[in-house]
Amino acid sequence: MPRPGYDRGMHRARQAPWTVGGLILIALAAIFWGTSGSVMTVLAERASASPLLVGVARLWLAAILLLLATSVTPGSFAIAPGDRWRCVAMGACMAGYQAAYFPAVMLSGIAIVVLVAICSAPLAIAALAPWLLGERLTRPVRVALGLGVIGTALLVAAPSGSSSAPSVRFLAGALLALVAGLAYALYVLLAKVSLRRSTPLPMTALTFTIGALLLTPALLWTEAPLAQLALGWPWLLYLGGVATAGAYAIYTVGLRHVPASVAGVTTLLEPLTATILGVTLFDERLGAGGGLGALLLVTALGLLIIDRR
Repeated sequence: MPRPGYDRGMHRARQAPWTVGGLILIALAAIFWGTSGSVMTVLAERASASPLLVGVARLWLAAILLLLATSVTPGSFAIAPGDRWRCVAMGACMAGYQAAYFPAVMLSGIAIVVLVAICSAPLAIAALAPWLLGERLTRPVRVALGLGVIGTALLVAAPSGSSSAPSVRFLAGALLALVAGLAYALYVLLAKVSLRRSTPLPMTALTFTIGALLLTPALLWTEAPLAQLALGWPWLLYLGGVATAGAYAIYTVGLRHVPASVAGVTTLLEPLTATILGVTLFDERLGAGGGLGALLLVTALGLLIIDRR
């Protein structure tokens, strides 16, 4: 069987310049994702919402909205037969991300979890994309990846007091965060393969429907879910409609025109957005290290825009 690198047609497709428009869509999706932490903080304060309930609610809201959008799009249910099993796998990845990420926050704290999950995802994508997708990592992309990971680490560096957490709980949370990062990386790689033949909107709708179905049993471990939904529905609507359905819809469209490795670096705008919102809305402080991290993230994105090979 010929290797992807020797397929001339695939080679020409890989070498074609990607579009800035696709990069902008992915950046907007990352910015929307970056608002999720602030919304989750409001939900916890005003509705005592549990992380698992939020995960289930956002997936179901996103699935319903994406299915509605698909139903009004002419000829929109065009998913290639070979991609249907990938949608099932992507739905499992999405459910696994929710199930791993939020418990990890409770075990190790948001700073460590964001660092491990968000930094491990683009690294995993960059490592696997040449083997699974035949993508070639240019030097600017490799430099941008390094700058982005370092910048994210500076932005979400754990406070000195975090080391007081029990070592077993801390390790368990870090491992769950790593699982979340890998689940997201696999989602991106599977989506990139599927987008060669299937259209973005129905694929995303089916993926989130499967993810919502798989995660729904988690409500059995949630106290008074209906009461939490009644108190937090306005923020849940935003989280499910804008930060999930809308963000993943435009992300999938952008991913069609951008290499997976470049998309992985661009999504590091998520912690930058979360940090800016934390400083402006919740009086969090951004020290010199955080400012340098933000500068490195912006520099990484600039490198991607300049080099579009």
